[in-house]
Amino acid sequence: MPLPDSFLQELKARSDLAEIASSYVSLKRSGKNMVGLCPFHSEKSPSFNIYPDNGSFYCFGCGVGGDVITFVRRIENLDYMEAVRFLAQRAGLTVPENQIDDGMAKVRTRILALNRETARFYYSVLMSEQGTAGKEYFEQRRLQPATVRHFGLGYSPPGRFSLVDFLEKKGFTQQEMILANVAFQSHSGRAIDRFHGRVMFPIIDLRGNVVAFGGRTLGDDKPKYLNTSDTPVFNKGDMLFALNFAKNGNEEKLILCEGYMDVISMHQAGFTNAVATLGTALTPSQARLMSRYAKEVVVSYDSDGPGQKAAARAIPMLRAAGLIVRVLTIAGGKDPDEYIKTYGPLRFKQMLDACGNDVEYRLQKAKEGCNLQSAEGRVAYLRGAVQVLAALENRVEREVYAGKVAAETGIETATLLSQADEGSKKIEKSRRKQEFREITRKAAGYRDSVNPEKAEHLRAAAAEEALIAYLMRNPDGAERIFALLPPGKFITEFNRRVYTRIMGRMKEEKSVSLTDLAEEFSPDEISYLAGILARHSGVSADLRDAKEYAGVILREDESRKLGSAAEAQPGDIEDYLEKLRQQKK
Repeated sequence: MPLPDSFLQELKARSDLAEIASSYVSLKRSGKNMVGLCPFHSEKSPSFNIYPDNGSFYCFGCGVGGDVITFVRRIENLDYMEAVRFLAQRAGLTVPENQIDDGMAKVRTRILALNRETARFYYSVLMSEQGTAGKEYFEQRRLQPATVRHFGLGYSPPGRFSLVDFLEKKGFTQQEMILANVAFQSHSGRAIDRFHGRVMFPIIDLRGNVVAFGGRTLGDDKPKYLNTSDTPVFNKGDMLFALNFAKNGNEEKLILCEGYMDVISMHQAGFTNAVATLGTALTPSQARLMSRYAKEVVVSYDSDGPGQKAAARAIPMLRAAGLIVRVLTIAGGKDPDEYIKTYGPLRFKQMLDACGNDVEYRLQKAKEGCNLQSAEGRVAYLRGAVQVLAALENRVEREVYAGKVAAETGIETATLLSQADEGSKKIEKSRRKQEFREITRKAAGYRDSVNPEKAEHLRAAAAEEALIAYLMRNPDGAERIFALLPPGKFITEFNRRVYTRIMGRMKEEKSVSLTDLAEEFSPDEISYLAGILARHSGVSADLRDAKEYAGVILREDESRKLGSAAEAQPGDIEDYLEKLRQQKK
């Protein structure tokens, strides 16, 4: 059964979207709305809007939107019922659990319970005689018993059915094991342990749940590291290893490492703000996640070629997330774990405190291999330096580093700065062109996964969207529209489904909001609806306008049936909406 309307209305009343969103993003008032930099993608100009009049949000840059439940779902990576419980706890409400039949929530709960038992199993094996190989590996890496317990490290035995047999005795099905990705299905149809003969690293989310595992082979098996694939409770691109511990620090600084062992060694040495990606390159989502807990990130990757390439890719993502970035370079090709073991944590801290920022690091990389005593060497260095400077958004920052490069090479600062400014303009022009291209394609319905029929029926879809926006803002005129326009007349299937749900809802209640629809529609679909409301927020439409939208839909439906309609002009409704905006002014 769905949640009672009375509970949802009370939850919505006690959960102010602007107040909750301000915990994650800085908001400023713009007229009656609130705006800020979007927490769901990296951007320079604020395109994230909150509309207090209807309790919705929408980002015109990435297209994410919805109500307060959708916001919490996306920002905390929760399913619908988890987001409801999150808000209910914050508001001091009790969720009427006995009325809920949420299949996916039950699946997630089972997987989390299964993962918890799996972590306990791996740890118990490590502590037994069967785990001797794992214990020897951790001892070789100089991990203390307290560190092993703190991170819940373990060992997966060589047998291919050890975990499966254990979990079956605990009441879990083989299908649940496969869904959690701790097992896979053999040709015979039986579940087989995914991890075997590996030391195990549980991956724990910010709420303390074991959501996945990483396993390192002790032999020559490939791959060296094997990680849980994405599951209903885990997305590797949205999480960071050990952030559940690192987020509790007070320094507002994180150390970004490459691997699990680097992080664990750092925590053991007292650097408890270290985190790592989960077997993949850094993603923009992970960079934004770090920005919620820190103002500065020190990139502490290996000094080898792959590590430095990974650092070069990570820097622009971290800067785009608004973070101050510094880069730790360890001489001699040592990784952080090896350096701490060789020279101790004090030397490492001194090096950490003295490391330069990302601009200095990139300029140093541009200088490598260039002989500044020769004209050719200076020109080569200057070409690379100009590229680095051009990528800096802050003009003052660009000028400061241009002066430093000029002093090194004997060139005039103004000349170097002029070249960098020109390059910066080209970068900005290219970025805006790409943004405009994406916005145009979205408006035209290209690559629209929510309403793929829109691209072929632009005029009808525009009228449908305008009518949906009118109904959600003006429930008093709903009966007249419902009598005039049955759902079957809608051209696009998605808008027809929304209209049908609005009609059914309004026959029970007088109004409908995104919160009333959030349980039945996916986050992407709710984002789409939020976009419809956002694009029509400046339109003061009345019943006469709504009848005109309905008339367009009816005519398009008739033309479709006849099969002889000429191509409709997609801008008709948009032009009409613009006229209404102008009339309002």
